Amino acid sequence: MDGKVKYYEGCGQEGPIRCIFLCEFHPTAGPKITCQVPENYISKDIFDTVSHYIIPKVQLQRCTLTVTLLGSKILGFPVRIDNKKYARNAYYFNLCFVCDAWARTVHLEPLVKKLTEYLLSMELETEWLSKQSISGEAKALGGLMRQVMQDINSRRMCTLTVGTTTTHLTVVRVNSDPTPVKDHQVPVFLYSRHSFVADQWDLTTNQENTDDAQNEENTDNTQPSDPEPSLSEPRKKRSKISQLSTIVSSMKDMQYDLSKSETVEDEFDIFGKHIAKQLRTLSTEQAILGQEEIQSVITKCRLHDLKYGNMTANNPKYFANTHAILDWIAGLE
Repeated sequence: MDGKVKYYEGCGQEGPIRCIFLCEFHPTAGPKITCQVPENYISKDIFDTVSHYIIPKVQLQRCTLTVTLLGSKILGFPVRIDNKKYARNAYYFNLCFVCDAWARTVHLEPLVKKLTEYLLSMELETEWLSKQSISGEAKALGGLMRQVMQDINSRRMCTLTVGTTTTHLTVVRVNSDPTPVKDHQVPVFLYSRHSFVADQWDLTTNQENTDDAQNEENTDNTQPSDPEPSLSEPRKKRSKISQLSTIVSSMKDMQYDLSKSETVEDEFDIFGKHIAKQLRTLSTEQAILGQEEIQSVITKCRLHDLKYGNMTANNPKYFANTHAILDWIAGLE
C-alpha cells in the first residue's frame, strides 16, 4: 500500500524488491535458507510451507517459478549441479527475489535467471557458494545480495564484480501484448494500387530531383562573359534509388504506351478485318482477283500522294492540276 492507494494482485503495478535469499538442499537437513537480506524477512515456518516449490523436483529445475503466499511473492530459478564431489552427488540451490503479493514481477524474471547463471558459473569454477555454505560464513554472498537489492530498487541496474568475473543487471520493462486488430480496422486501398507512383512516396528522392533541376537551371543561367562568375553549389549526384525509380517509371510508361497501341483499333483496322472476312467467303481464284484489284487501287492512291501530296489550295499549281486529279478520280470509277 502506498499512502491511500490500495494495490491488488494483477493491478499491473511494479513494486520494490523486499528481500533476496539463497536456499540450498542440505544433505541431512533438507531445504534451508543459507543467507537472506534483510535477515529473518522470510521466517522458517513460511519457508517450510513452500520449500518443496523453492527446491523442486528435477522436472522443474532451471524454470522460472513464482509462489504467492501470505502477502509475499517469491520468484526463483532453481538449479542443480550434478557432480560426485558433492554430497548425494548433486548440489541444489535457488536464489529468490521476494516482492509484495500485488507487485508485477515479470520484469524481474530475466534478472533472477541471469544472477543465478552468474552464481552457477562461479560455483563451477571456484565452488564459491558451497564453500560459504560449509563454512557457515556467507558475508560475501550477503554483501552481493544487498548490493543487488539496493541498486535495483534505486537505479534499476547493478554491476557485480567477484574476483575476475563481472556481470551487469538491468531491469527492462516487459510491455503487455498489443490489442488484437479487428478486420474492420485494417487499412485498405480505396483506389487501385497501380494508380500510385512508387517513386513519389519517398520525399528524399523527390527532394534530390528538385535539387538537381535547380542546379541545372543555375548552371544554364551562368554567363561565361561575367568577369567574376559566382561559384554555384556543385550538383548533387542522384542516388541509385532515384535513378532506379526513374528507370522503372519510364519502363512503366513505355509498357503502357505499347499496350495502348496494341489494344486500340482505328477505322482502318476494322475496315481491313471487314475486307478479310469477305475475301474468306470467296473462292480462291476470286479472292486472288479481289486482292489484286484492291492492291491496284491502293497503289494508285499512294502514287497520287507522292505526286500531288504537296498541292494545297494556297499553291498556284493546285488549280493547274485540278483537271488531272479529276481525270484520275474518274479513272478509279
